[in-house]
Parts: sequence; structure tokens; C-alpha cells
Amino acid sequence: MAIDNFLIAGGIVAIPLLVFSLVAVCLIGERLFFWYRITRRQRRVIRDVLKLYQQSPQYAINLLRQNADLPIAKIFLEALELDRPNPEEFRLALESAAQAEIPNLKRFNTIFETIISVSPLLGLLGTILGLIRAFSALKLGDVGGTSTAGVTGGIGEALVSTVMGLVVAIFTLLFANTFRGFYQRQLALIQEYGGQLELLYRRQYEQGEQTYATTR
Repeated sequence: MAIDNFLIAGGIVAIPLLVFSLVAVCLIGERLFFWYRITRRQRRVIRDVLKLYQQSPQYAINLLRQNADLPIAKIFLEALELDRPNPEEFRLALESAAQAEIPNLKRFNTIFETIISVSPLLGLLGTILGLIRAFSALKLGDVGGTSTAGVTGGIGEALVSTVMGLVVAIFTLLFANTFRGFYQRQLALIQEYGGQLELLYRRQYEQGEQTYATTR
């Protein structure tokens, strides 16, 4: 069946389902590029930053600025660019920056959930409308006559709309769950690397305090 015939067979609900599918494809493409960019670069960059920070904090900050499009780099910069915070202030800065970055990591989740929830309902609505059309076209004593085409068209509309709703929902659900997994792993990395940076900063802060105390 040609795609235009398929859409016509789906009835009126085919239009919002087509819109949902186009929106889902566009947003999935954006999220795939976003997560590909992060997974390809971020782990290597942050490991280099942690190594550099032990030798030269300023070089580490410069490297973070060069990669400020990465979520963890943004979080680290928020804390490292403060003016000599104590370890508690540094930890709070990391936590607040991480919380501010979460909406960017969960971007479009609400839209995905809406498409996943509404698409099967639209398919069900199309099923009901198709059955109504089929039964309204059915005339007793006219089996095999002129009403057969109306009955067949109504049943076809009911089946096609159901398939369309399920396909859109399943397709979106697969990618939404994949992005949810990326998000969970990203949170774990933020906690892991954030804890390492916090320990390094605490160590340097304490060494600085000791050096200042001995010079007095």
C-alpha cells in the first residue's frame, strides 16, 4: 500500500499521528546528536582535566572553557571559577550547577512521554470511528451488495489507525528509553567525577591553608 493511500485509509486520526511521527523523528535526531557528542568527547576531556588540575588548576580551567559545551565541563566551571571558596561552598556550587544542568539532559522527555501516551489513544479513536463507519454502512439483506465497500473501508480504517498509533508509540518509546539510560549514566558520571574534583580541591585548599599558616 502506497503511503498516501495508507494515510487516507487511516482516516482523520492519521493527520495528528503523522504530525506526532514527524515531531518524534526531529527530536530524536537532535537527542542522538546531543548524546553522541557527549559520549564521544566528555569522558576523555574530564579525565584530562582531573589530571591537569593536580599540576596546574589554571590549565585545567582553560581546557574546561574550550569544552564548555559539555555538561560536566559547565558544572566544573561553575565551581572552579568561584573566588577561593571553602570546600563546603565548592561542594554546594557543584551540586547547584548539576541541578541546573539536569533540564538540558532531560530535554524533550515530556514531549516523548506525551507522544507515547497519546498515539495509542488516537489509534483507538480511529478504530472506534472506523467500526462506526463500518456498522453504519452495513445494511441487512444487502450482503455482497453496495454496502460491502463501506463496510470494508470502515474496517480498513479501524485496523490502519490502530497500526499507526502503535507504530508511532513503540518507535518513540524505544528511543525515549535509550535517552533515559544515557541520562542515568550521565548522572552517575557527574557524581563520580564531581566527587573526584571535590577531593582534589579540598586537598589543594588544605595545602594552601597550611602554607599560609606557616608563612605567618
